[in-house]
Amino acid sequence: MADFSSLPQIDKIINLQCFNNAPKPVITRIARDIINEQRELLIQEKSALNKEQIIAKITSEYENFKRKSLQRVINASGIVLHTNLGRSVVDENIYERAKSVICGYSNLEYDLQTGSRSNRYDYSGALLSALFGCEDALIVNNNAAAVFLVLNTFAKNAQVIVSRGELVEIGGGFRIPEVMNASGAILNEIGTTNKTRLSDYENAINENTKMLLKVHRSNFQIQGFSSEVSINELANLGKKHEILSYYDLGSGSYAPLSWGLERIQASATKLLFSGVDLLSFSGDKLFGSVQAGIILANKNLIARLRSNQLLRMLRADKITLSLLCQSVMAYLKNENHLITTQKLINKSLNELESLANALISGLNENAKKRAKIIKTSTFVGGGSLPNKQIPSIALQLSGNAKSLQTQFRAKNIIGRIENECFLLDLRALLDDDISALNLALNEILA
Repeated sequence: MADFSSLPQIDKIINLQCFNNAPKPVITRIARDIINEQRELLIQEKSALNKEQIIAKITSEYENFKRKSLQRVINASGIVLHTNLGRSVVDENIYERAKSVICGYSNLEYDLQTGSRSNRYDYSGALLSALFGCEDALIVNNNAAAVFLVLNTFAKNAQVIVSRGELVEIGGGFRIPEVMNASGAILNEIGTTNKTRLSDYENAINENTKMLLKVHRSNFQIQGFSSEVSINELANLGKKHEILSYYDLGSGSYAPLSWGLERIQASATKLLFSGVDLLSFSGDKLFGSVQAGIILANKNLIARLRSNQLLRMLRADKITLSLLCQSVMAYLKNENHLITTQKLINKSLNELESLANALISGLNENAKKRAKIIKTSTFVGGGSLPNKQIPSIALQLSGNAKSLQTQFRAKNIIGRIENECFLLDLRALLDDDISALNLALNEILA
C-alpha cells in the first residue's frame, strides 16, 4: 500500500505566504497536477519528491506560467514590425485620445442625433475614404479576414484567377489556396512560378470567372528570369471583361517611407489610382496602427461586404475601431510623428548614432569596455518588404553571444546574434525603453 502522507495538502499549499499574490485557481491547478503526478509515482512504488521539493516545483511552474503572460519587452532586434513582438506600436497620444471611448460606454452602434441604431462602420469608413480618396471602406479583424470576406462575398462557387507565383503562405500557416477553398471560391492557377503574362489571365477567363486576384508576395521575392502582371494591367483587364479586380496588398502604407522603400512598396493611395476594384491590407504593418483588415472600394462593393452574414464573425470591436480611427485622424492632421512605425523606419543614421552614444555615455567603466557602436542593417519585418534591408546602428557586446542573448532575454530585452556576436540594434528602440536598456547593460556587462 502506497504511503501518501508525504504529499502536501492542496488547500495548505495555496495559502502559503509565497503564493499570497498569486491567483488561487491557477496555483490550485498547478499544485493538483504536480501532486497527482507524484501520487502516481508512489502507486508505482517509484521515488517521489518530498514536500519541500513539491512546493519548489509548484513555485517554478508558476514562474513559468507568469513568463507566458503578455508583458512589455524591449525590441532591440532592429526589426520594426516584428510579428512575434506585436508588430506596430501605438503611440501613447493615440491611446489617450481613444481612452475615454475604450474605458466607457460609447455610441458604437447608436445615432446620437436620432436616437436610433446606427452602423459601427460609418465613421471609420468616412475617415478612411477621406484619407485614401476612395468611396468607402470597411474594417474587419485582420487582413486574412478581409481576404476571406471579399472572396466569399464576390466569388463563392465561382472562379478566381491567380498567378502561381502569388500562391503564398505567410506566418502561422496562412495559405492563399486554403483560404480560397474555405471561402467557397474556386482557384484557377495560371502562369508559372517565375513568369505570368497578361495573356495567361485573359486566356483563363470564362463564364464562371468572377475575380482577378493579385497577391503581394509578402515574405519572399522572385528574382532573375521572372515577370508579373501589374495591378494596372489587371484592373484594365477586369474592366474590359466586366470582372472584379482585387489586390491583397498585405501591408499597405500611406505616409512617405525613407531608404528607397517607396520604390518597392507603393502606397495604398497610389495603387487605388490603378483602377483596381478592391484593395485590402493590414492595419498593424506599414500603416502603423492596430491589428485590423482594411478594405477599400466603392460604395456598392462595400455595401455588399457589409451585408454578408459572415461579417458578424469578422467584425472589429470598439477598441480596434477607436484606436484605428485616431491613427487615421493623425494622418489626416499631418501628425505623422504619432505613427511610431513610420517614425522608427524613417529614423536617420545620425539619430541612431546619437542614441548609441547616449547609451554608451550612461555605462559604467566595465560595461563601456564591452560595448562597441557598429553600423549594421536590418529588415522592416512583418512580411512588408521582403529581403529589403535598411541601414541601422547597433551596440555590439563582447562575450559569449548565446549567453548574452539569454541574459538580456531574462530582462525582456530582445536582441539578435550576427556573425557570432550579440547585437542590440537601435532601429526599433522606443524612447521610453532607453533608461531600462541602459540599466540592464550596466547590470549584465559589469
